[in-house]
Amino acid sequence: MTQKKIMFLGGSAQQLVAIRAAKDLGYYTVVCDYLPDNPGQYVADKFYGVSTTDVESVYEIAKTEQVNGILAYASDPAAFPAAIVAERLGLPTNPAKSVEVLGLKYPWRKFLHDNGFACPKFFSFSPQTPIGEVKENVKDFTFPVVVKPTDSSGSKGVTRLDVWDGFEKAIRWADEYSRNKVLLVEEFIQRGYPHVIGGDIFVWDGKIVLYGEMDCLRDTLRSPLIPIGKKKPSGLNKKQEEIVHRELQRIITALGICFGEMNIEILLDKDDNVHFLELGPRAGGNMIPLQLSDAFGVDLVKANVQAAIGVKPDFVDKPVASLPGCYMHYVLHGYETGAFESIEIDEHIKNFIYRKVVYKKPGDKVEVFDGAGKALGIVFFHFDTVDEMEYFCENHNSLIKVNLQ
Repeated sequence: MTQKKIMFLGGSAQQLVAIRAAKDLGYYTVVCDYLPDNPGQYVADKFYGVSTTDVESVYEIAKTEQVNGILAYASDPAAFPAAIVAERLGLPTNPAKSVEVLGLKYPWRKFLHDNGFACPKFFSFSPQTPIGEVKENVKDFTFPVVVKPTDSSGSKGVTRLDVWDGFEKAIRWADEYSRNKVLLVEEFIQRGYPHVIGGDIFVWDGKIVLYGEMDCLRDTLRSPLIPIGKKKPSGLNKKQEEIVHRELQRIITALGICFGEMNIEILLDKDDNVHFLELGPRAGGNMIPLQLSDAFGVDLVKANVQAAIGVKPDFVDKPVASLPGCYMHYVLHGYETGAFESIEIDEHIKNFIYRKVVYKKPGDKVEVFDGAGKALGIVFFHFDTVDEMEYFCENHNSLIKVNLQ
């Protein structure tokens, strides 16, 4: 039997698990990544030093290699190119038009509005648009508002404003993280449920077969817009859970999503209306698939690889239920620049840690944590009770410390 080939768009540290899973499944692996220091090139069977967003180069490589599937694992920028190339070659993919909508915040907001989903007021504009013109278009907006790029993820370039002071600075910050130079200002959604709901879902044959919604942990004092952890189980009551699941399936159907892992970011307002902040057309970052695999006793990384080449994942036809206890991941981060020395973990929580991944080695540069890309690593916890998990969440800054040289 001919060995199946799969192409990965991206070979970063977070994408290594998928490349290794493909090799464990017996597939031939091809990796594309323009960064010269990407670790995936040393694991893959074949490596090409091209950008994952260079559609024509990726297309030519995929055609030459005669791959059976393309996977942009945990990568927003590569998801749309992967869908375009897969459609051209007749490979398994979700509709490229839907993937494009999910990757750009303005079309996304318009899609939500046009399809009857809850949606805040919004206005898109160029960084060069005169401030007066933008303010005129949003004069009926209610504060707070959020300024953001339309094509970034991980809360990069996002600013919340309670007054117009600082608007120009917010635009410059959003522009730094914008590739398409289209920015968005929208009303801030006032939450009824206290947490942002994050996590991943898994779709097969147009149906959600795994709901992995979790509460997001955020550092309210220093980085309120950037997730620093996900915790499961969430605090949703049964009714709220049913509403979230119903709206997730409704939007998957509306978009024509066929298969794969999708990253979610949702708010519930005071009336329990579901507001979709993000629906990423790929597995979540910060190793969310590993956490959910542990929590459900399945292998989501392997499932992503199988789905990308059209193979039904093993768990799809089996009942999927959460395992006992509380599963959580925590993003290691710092708020000062310097050289990395070590991670200091309090003795009271060490026994709850079952996996730790540190991206830095002593002497490596540490930057101020202002986006998901500045993470220093991930720590995985399994608590016996919700109280134990909440104790950590309330005291994380004192229980885990980043030491600089």
